[in-house]
Amino acid sequence: MLSIIVAVAKNNVIGKDNKLIWHLPEDLKRFKEITTGHTIIMGRKTFESLGRVLPNRKHIVFTQNPDFKVEDPNVQIVHSMLEIKGYIDDQEENFVIGGAMIYHLLMPYTTKMYVTEINKDFKGDALFPKIDLNEWKETKREKAQVDEKSKLEYDYVIYERKK
Repeated sequence: MLSIIVAVAKNNVIGKDNKLIWHLPEDLKRFKEITTGHTIIMGRKTFESLGRVLPNRKHIVFTQNPDFKVEDPNVQIVHSMLEIKGYIDDQEENFVIGGAMIYHLLMPYTTKMYVTEINKDFKGDALFPKIDLNEWKETKREKAQVDEKSKLEYDYVIYERKK
């Protein structure tokens, strides 16, 4: 099964110039807790923005570049939806971690979303798809977390696809 994990601004912005716009240490800690031990699926630009292979996770990197290679046993390069199908059909939870194009491509195959909703608009060039509440149901919300340093308010929200 595919699950999305994302931090998104009020205006659906998720990044700018292939970088996160905000720094929320508690959200990064939550990302690590949720994804450790699982497979994470991302686009090439997101993989490159990580700067390293994240420990204790299998990385699936989706790219159209046939020459892109990574010499690491925890990284698999894929070039088509056919290669992703096994992760969609898997009973295990596999996490889609970005970027914008990958979220748009894989959202129709996703059954659950872990969304950090940041209560502020940001300027950016990467947008998360609009969550259609006809298709998704909010199943859990942890309200009003506040980052001490940035003073940003955010909620942790879990959405599950309606049957």
